[in-house]
Amino acid sequence: MEIQDSKSTLQVIPRNNEKIKKIWKTAGILLAITVAEFVMAFTMDRGILLYALFIILTIWKAKYIMMEFMHLGDEVKPLFYSIIVPLIFLVWLLIALAKEGSDIFMMRW
Repeated sequence: MEIQDSKSTLQVIPRNNEKIKKIWKTAGILLAITVAEFVMAFTMDRGILLYALFIILTIWKAKYIMMEFMHLGDEVKPLFYSIIVPLIFLVWLLIALAKEGSDIFMMRW
């Protein structure tokens, strides 16, 4: 009976500088958007403009994260739109419910 070698055949793959550059670019874009949100939170007056900007930037960050980290940027467009379009309608629903919920207190009995 022959004894097999139990040595590991682990191979080291050389660094892929293109992928590393893409990761740093993604991190930089997300950092820039987050810094912009942070600056707006402390410099702008509270109001509809600030809230709209926060919602837009949050959706933009979510889209970018989905495209890069969930690898949906390389997928077919219908799959991408099947995720983004319901998200837009969900945000619209939340805004409509908040508006209707606040208007109910303005009704006169």
